[in-house]
Amino acid sequence: MTQIIPKPYHTQNWLPNAFSDFFDIDHFFRSGITSPAVNVLESDAAYSVEVAAPGMNKDDFKICLDENGDLVISMEKQAKTADEDEKARRYLRREFTYTKFKQTLSLPEGVERDRISASVNDGILTITLPKQTEEEKQKASRFIEVQ
Repeated sequence: MTQIIPKPYHTQNWLPNAFSDFFDIDHFFRSGITSPAVNVLESDAAYSVEVAAPGMNKDDFKICLDENGDLVISMEKQAKTADEDEKARRYLRREFTYTKFKQTLSLPEGVERDRISASVNDGILTITLPKQTEEEKQKASRFIEVQ
């Protein structure tokens, strides 16, 4: 079975720093922000990657293939600027002001990279990774005539 494998991303800080953050109870609330839940599904025709993204819209995402052919998913959302009514109030605790996430996935062979698509619906980002058909695989492999 072929797998879509997440690559470690060195700037994701979802594990507590042993000396400064270990006893900080807020760390456990923040950890979900940098690592949303991800589902990977497979059908005969395609792979699907689902990312839990409540409150996000399509403009909050950037999805690309990097120079190694890996799929890079990033999202970033900042809180709206305060209106006049909010300026008169003061937050005692505010947890949903900024969210940032970046995940790199190694794609299996046989994914049609030119036909990858994505959509956001009901707080779920869905990325569809179509598989090559047998005909496309045969086109990809060709004999080179020696002259």
